[in-house]
Amino acid sequence: MTDEPKPQLIRERLDVCELDRARMSLLNPVLIEQKKNERTIDENAKPVLELTIREGIETVWDRYEMQQPSCKYCLTGISCSRCAMGPCRIIPPNRVRGVCGADADLMVSRNLLDMIATGAAAHSDHGRDIAETLYLLGTGKTKDYEITDKEKLRRICIEYDINPDGKKTEQLAAELGGAMLDEYGMRKNSLQFLNRVPKATREIWGRLGITPRGIDREVVDSMHRVQMGVGADYVNILLQGLRTSLSDGWGGSMIGTEVSDILFGTPTITSSKMNLAVMKGDHVNISVHGHNPMLSEVIVKAVADPELKALAQKYGAKGINLVGLCCTGSELLMRKGVPMTGNHLNQELIIATGALEAMVVDYQCIFPSLPRTASCYHTLVISTSSKATIPGSYFFDFHAEDAYLTAKAIVRMAVENFKNRNPQRVLIPGEPVPVMSGFSNEAIKNALGGSFKPLIDLIAAGKIRGAVGIVGCNNPHVKHDFGHIMLTKELIRKNILCVETGCAAIASGKAGLLQPEAASLAGDDLRVVCESLKIPPVLHMGSCVDNSRILALAAELGNTLNVPIHKLPIAGAAPEWYSQKAVSIGAYFVASGIYTVLGVMPHISGSPPVVSLLTVGLKGAVNASFSVEPDPVKASVLISDHIERKRTELGI
Repeated sequence: MTDEPKPQLIRERLDVCELDRARMSLLNPVLIEQKKNERTIDENAKPVLELTIREGIETVWDRYEMQQPSCKYCLTGISCSRCAMGPCRIIPPNRVRGVCGADADLMVSRNLLDMIATGAAAHSDHGRDIAETLYLLGTGKTKDYEITDKEKLRRICIEYDINPDGKKTEQLAAELGGAMLDEYGMRKNSLQFLNRVPKATREIWGRLGITPRGIDREVVDSMHRVQMGVGADYVNILLQGLRTSLSDGWGGSMIGTEVSDILFGTPTITSSKMNLAVMKGDHVNISVHGHNPMLSEVIVKAVADPELKALAQKYGAKGINLVGLCCTGSELLMRKGVPMTGNHLNQELIIATGALEAMVVDYQCIFPSLPRTASCYHTLVISTSSKATIPGSYFFDFHAEDAYLTAKAIVRMAVENFKNRNPQRVLIPGEPVPVMSGFSNEAIKNALGGSFKPLIDLIAAGKIRGAVGIVGCNNPHVKHDFGHIMLTKELIRKNILCVETGCAAIASGKAGLLQPEAASLAGDDLRVVCESLKIPPVLHMGSCVDNSRILALAAELGNTLNVPIHKLPIAGAAPEWYSQKAVSIGAYFVASGIYTVLGVMPHISGSPPVVSLLTVGLKGAVNASFSVEPDPVKASVLISDHIERKRTELGI
C-alpha cells in the first residue's frame, strides 16, 4: 500500500445542488412526467431521470434546453473564428464573405475538415497509446500487461512483413509496436492495413489522391489547410477530409483494435447483463468510463485483489462490483463479460443512483460536469489522463509502466468511500437485461464454421438481404436511444443484419436486442438464420474504435467476392451522432464505398455546394455518399432500397 501513488485534487470540489433545486422546484408533477418521457426511451433510466428533475440535479438535457434557441449561423456552418480578424458570419445578401474573403463554401468546408481532423486525432491517439503499450511490453518497460492472443500477434506481424519464426513473443511485440508507431509519422509514407482493402477500392483512392500517407501526417496536413490563408478550394479541402478519415479507419483505429486484441484478448461470444440495474446496493460500485482499455484492464485485476476485497467487507460491503459505461465498458463487455450500465447520456444518471462509489475516467465523451453531479452525492470522480484533467476530480497520472499500482490505489480509494454512501439516497431501478456480446470478426467467422462463406451464401440466397453498421453516439437533439432502436428494429424486420458498435450497440442491449430471443422481432428469413446459429439479429462488435472491425469485415467480403467495397449490399448509419469522432467515422465509411445515413444534420447547410458534394457528388468519386434523415423509419427505407439496388447490380 505504501508504494501506491496518491491522487491530486484538481481544484476544488464543486457544490451546485441548491442553485439547481431552486430552478427545478418550479416544475409540477405533470411537467416532470412529460420531460422524463420526452428525454429518453430507456425505461430503466426513467426513474433516475425523474429523480434528477425533481431534485434539481442538472443533467445534459437541462443544459441543452438552456442553450435554446441555437445560433443559426453556427448550426449552418457559416460562422468562423479561426483568426483574430473575425469572428465572421455570412449574412446574405450583403455579408457574403468574411474579413479574409472566405465565402460560405470555404467556411463550411474548413469547419468540417476541422471536425474530421479532430475526430481522427482522437481515435488515432487512442491507437498510439495502445501501440506504445505493446512496444513497452516488448522492451520490458512494463510488467503489468501480457500478450493474451499470441496467434494474432504472429498473424499481424506477418502482415507487417515481420518474420515471426524463431523469435520470442517479447521481441515480436517490440518489433510490431515499433513498426506501428512508425506509421504515425511520414517516413514510411503508407499504412500497412491498406493492403487489406480490395484492389479496386485502393485504385479509386489513388485516382482521387486520397490514399493516406501517415496517421499524424494527415491530421497535421488538415490543420494546416484550415489556417487562414492556406486552403481556399472547398472541394480540395473536403478531399483532404476523406484522406484524413481513411488514416483513422484503416490506420489509428485499426491499430487500436488489433493491438487491444493482442494484449487483452480477441473477443469471443460471451453473455452478460446491461442497464442501470447492474449496480448492486450491497457492493462497492466502481464504473469505468471513457475509451482506453489500458486502464480498465488493470482495474479488472485490482477489483479481484484479495486484500481489496477484504477491505470492502471490512467496510460492510459484500464485495466490489465493477461496471462499464460507454466505450471502455464495451471493451470490458466484449472481452471479460463485465456488465454495462449504459451509454453516453446515461453517465450522469449512474451517479444519481446514489450507489456509485467512484467513476474512473480516462478520455473522450466524458462530461466536464460529472464532478458537479457527483457533488450532490458521495461519488468520487477519478481522472487518469493528463490529456483530460477535470476540475473537481481526483487525478492519478496513469502510465503503463506502473499501471497496476495505480489501479490498486484507485480501487482502494473507491472502497474506502463506501462508508460515505447515504443508503436513503440509493435508487437502483428495475432488473438488468441479458445481452450477448463479443462478436469480433474472428468470433463471427468461428460461429459460421471457420469462414465467411456461409454468410456470403446466406446473402446470395436472400436469407439475409444485407448488413448495416449502426454506429455513433447519443445526442440530446434526439430522444435518448430512440433513433438507434427504431432504425435497428425496422432493419432487422426487413431481414437486414445489424452490426453495431459504441453507444448504438449499448442502446440495443438495453432494449433487449442483443439476445437470441430478439430474433422474434426479425423478418422470417433472418429469424430462421439467427435461431439456427443461436445468435441475436444485432451483433455487438465493440467500442467506437472497433468500427475498424466493420471495415475489415467489408474488406474481407469484398476480397472473397473479388469486388470493391462499394459493390457490396451494405450500408452505415449514425442515428444519434454528436462527436467529431463520428464525423471521421462517417467519412471513412463513405470514402471506403459504404453509403451512410446520418440522423443529425452536420453544420453544413449554409453551403449548398458542400451539401451537394457530400450527398451527390461523392457518388461519382468514391461510389458512395451521405444522406441525412432524422426519421429512423424513413432512414430504414433509404438503407433497404440501397441494399436492394446493390443486390440487383450483383445479380443476386
